[in-house]
Amino acid sequence: MPIVHHPTALKLGPLEITGFGLAVLAAFAISQIICQRELWRRGQDKEAAAIPDLVMAALLGTLIGAKTYYVILTGDPGAFLSRGGFVFWGGFMGAVALCFAVIRFKKLDFLRIADVAGIAIAAGYAVGRTGCWAVGDDYGRPWNGFLATQFPEGAPPSTVAVMSDQFGITFPAGTSPSEVVAVHPTQLYETAMGFGMFAILWAFRKHQHREGWLFGLYCVVAGVERFIVEFFRAKDDRFFAGLTMAQVIAMGIALIGVTLMVSRRKPA
Repeated sequence: MPIVHHPTALKLGPLEITGFGLAVLAAFAISQIICQRELWRRGQDKEAAAIPDLVMAALLGTLIGAKTYYVILTGDPGAFLSRGGFVFWGGFMGAVALCFAVIRFKKLDFLRIADVAGIAIAAGYAVGRTGCWAVGDDYGRPWNGFLATQFPEGAPPSTVAVMSDQFGITFPAGTSPSEVVAVHPTQLYETAMGFGMFAILWAFRKHQHREGWLFGLYCVVAGVERFIVEFFRAKDDRFFAGLTMAQVIAMGIALIGVTLMVSRRKPA
């Protein structure tokens, strides 16, 4: 029997706080704690003092970048005002761009901060993806195996009509459009892999290479993670050899990571 998912939300009088909002808040809080503590451990107090401003820049950059990517992808400017449509790679690029601008304004070293930021991003990603599970967003393709989940109240619901119209998935003739389909719970896959990325980066946090090497490692593992999970996601943008736009970007990010790791590697 598949798991039947229902959204998580807290009602405080007239206000409704969604599980997604709580997860995003927790993700940025955890990211700030990790960044500051690691910079303090390294004796880089000046950079640690700038982290609250950089977290705010990352939050704004994530919101703007994620929405901009989604609007470009869908061709619908009205999506800027919708509740959904937060795309990870768009948010990642927006956050990096705005943080880079703030770091330059404060006359700090970008690679010095990026070297610890990768650890924090991985942890925040793992926590943040629990929010996608909480609201029933970003689920996968039809599936009936272990942990297969139905999202009758998802964003959007995992019905035959939605899967056909929005994701281009075909079903046997005569299938009711209102039937709720069991799918891969890709949000859980991403949460698990996010914690795996964090564990790898945490294990290498005391590396002896030049600053920026660890951020390169983050780019590699993040690219690999995204490339893998996209095979399970319900997507309608498989435009090149069955690959999605996110997978193409993931390969580019991983290549940047390899370049950083090679260029910042301490000679033996």
